[in-house]
Amino acid sequence: MSDAAAHVRVLVLDVDGVLTDGRLYYGPRGEALKVFHVRDGAGLKQLAAAGVTVAVISGRRSVMTRVRCRELGIRHVLQGVQDKAAALRTLCTRLRVEPADCACIGDDTPDIPLMRLTGLAYAVADAHAEARQAAHRVTTLPGGQGAVREVCDQLLAARQSGQRA
Repeated sequence: MSDAAAHVRVLVLDVDGVLTDGRLYYGPRGEALKVFHVRDGAGLKQLAAAGVTVAVISGRRSVMTRVRCRELGIRHVLQGVQDKAAALRTLCTRLRVEPADCACIGDDTPDIPLMRLTGLAYAVADAHAEARQAAHRVTTLPGGQGAVREVCDQLLAARQSGQRA
């Protein structure tokens, strides 16, 4: 496990295609539902308990995202963001961390500037080819199907090995 993973202080997540499978369900009144994987939530809670701040930066606005993040205790939820790199810089200033101390998980081209800014960038297995190419690592699982838990487990393992060293 890399040194970068052991020193991650903030994990930044996209939502659609990362925390969800990327499909958007619409009803007559607009977005009807999002499906989140329970293991992703458990991994995020474990990571937060280990001292890693979890944040969401999403290009879309969604009530379901706000509800899920509240349920998971994620306090830094930025939705409707057009410039994800600028949002990360602002968040880093607020949290007093450097972007190099952050990891992110993305799935598509709007995530690439964010991925290039962080110290450790992950793409989910079913990410757009350009996002996979921009990533330091690619998960074995697709978005919305345990990819976030996979990253959380890797970061937790790296923290534990770093503490033993």
